[in-house]
Amino acid sequence: MGHAQPQPRHHIVADYLGWPAEVRCEPIHGVVYDMSPAPGIEHQVLVGKLHLALAYFIGRGGGTGPGSECTLLLSPVDVVLSEDTVVQPDLIVVCGPAKLAHGMNVQGAPYFVLEVLSPATAAEDKREKHALYESTGVCEYLIVDPIGRCAELHTLGADGRYPAAVVLAAEDTLRLAIAPELSSTPHKLFDWPLPQAVRQDLAHDR
Repeated sequence: MGHAQPQPRHHIVADYLGWPAEVRCEPIHGVVYDMSPAPGIEHQVLVGKLHLALAYFIGRGGGTGPGSECTLLLSPVDVVLSEDTVVQPDLIVVCGPAKLAHGMNVQGAPYFVLEVLSPATAAEDKREKHALYESTGVCEYLIVDPIGRCAELHTLGADGRYPAAVVLAAEDTLRLAIAPELSSTPHKLFDWPLPQAVRQDLAHDR
């Protein structure tokens, strides 16, 4: 998600659906945010790796977590959150058949959202989208920073707010309510290198 562009009027979902397919943007509260250029290679690789990790646990029916009855979807897929807000997260998990009944887009908040940061979108993903996902009830919002080699997990509290994020370095364990059977680290998931101190500790323990 890029920088807000000056617009002559407040845009709604009907406007967005009428724009040419090659126009890559997201209207959030009627303000249009440019999504160009297309994501880079590392961005897509990270999304693909998490998709593979989650696919084993999501929608299998027999799992222990809420994801056993949900659907895992990769971008591009439109998520309609209000009459003037449509987003295309990098990866989502949607729970509830009603949200998929439209057939062409998702109607309502996903349970889980992944956004992989890029220099052009980092501020908006951490500010506008953080506030948007919190206010619309996204239970888990994972932000992955491929440059800083860290991740932030925001989990919706009982008060409907995101408390302070769980910040994950390469060696930290990622645990998701949507897939409680998954227990891995960014090091294993994304092939991120471990800090030298961690490598030394592991070598000493052997």
